[in-house]
Amino acid sequence: MSTSQELTEQIRLTSHWVGPLQAEIARVVVGQKALVEGLLVGLLTNGHILLEGVPGLAKTLTVKTLAQCIHTGFQRIQFTPDLLPADLIGTLIYNPRTGEFSTKQGPLFSNLILADEINRAPAKVQSALLEAMQERQVTIGDQTYKLPDPFLVLATQNPLEQEGTYSLPEAQLDRFMLKLKVGYPTRAEERSILDLMGTSAPKTEVQRVIDPADIIKARELVNAVFVDDRVKDYIISLVFATREPGSFGIQGLDGMLRYGASPRATIALTLASRARAFLAGRGFVTPHDVKSVAPDVLRHRILISYEAEAEELTSEAIIAKMLQHLPVP
Repeated sequence: MSTSQELTEQIRLTSHWVGPLQAEIARVVVGQKALVEGLLVGLLTNGHILLEGVPGLAKTLTVKTLAQCIHTGFQRIQFTPDLLPADLIGTLIYNPRTGEFSTKQGPLFSNLILADEINRAPAKVQSALLEAMQERQVTIGDQTYKLPDPFLVLATQNPLEQEGTYSLPEAQLDRFMLKLKVGYPTRAEERSILDLMGTSAPKTEVQRVIDPADIIKARELVNAVFVDDRVKDYIISLVFATREPGSFGIQGLDGMLRYGASPRATIALTLASRARAFLAGRGFVTPHDVKSVAPDVLRHRILISYEAEAEELTSEAIIAKMLQHLPVP
């Protein structure tokens, strides 16, 4: 692209499906605009997403509806304490007639994977999922199999106070590009939910809006979205502030963080900002894009200290304080 104006014009032409896709999802899912936008950011950046919220907030319905709208493979896996790694990736089956083993692929061999209540499964299952998320491949026996493109893990998680849940490993949390908090609907939205879903046979069918090839094509433009050097420096400062808040003059956070965000957060913050600019029909990233996606990118990548827990200081509050005090270019 020779100029940002040409790139912006091409993005506007290529992103024509964004509005219709959001409208089609809204026919089934009332509200949750931030959730839908976050899912689109994950699709455009090839990044996995963790959804956290109490049961009954349409997390599963939203992901299923999105898969129907883009006409792609979809598998829902209910994570339970007795789930085995083979239940995800597949296994080898012995044929006594031929004396040979054949491979039976598991449900991970699809495009959109809904890992429902991911924090109810034990550590061995989480480890099996980790290779698929990071390398986009799985190993069955001595053979390695590539997963299809696009491949996206959209995991739902109940709050850790819920009975029968496990804390996810930090290494796995870092593989999720975004962690989206799903909240309760407003009073007006809940009335609309009642009108739409208050029947034993609610209508949840949606029309196909785009194909997976459109998503892959859009990713090329997302990667071309311009990021100014000053915006890049702002992203670096924001990530470094999670490690050394005192060096940026942010008061009241000394001893509140056990460790900050990794370089993977810097990459994720840049990609998510580019995707948000794409969804807005722009060919360049603004500081507002960075500030908008920063809580979702960083909230699961910083670990607060026991002192912060004692003062009931959350990671969201710490990120908000950093965004407030860091100078915006």
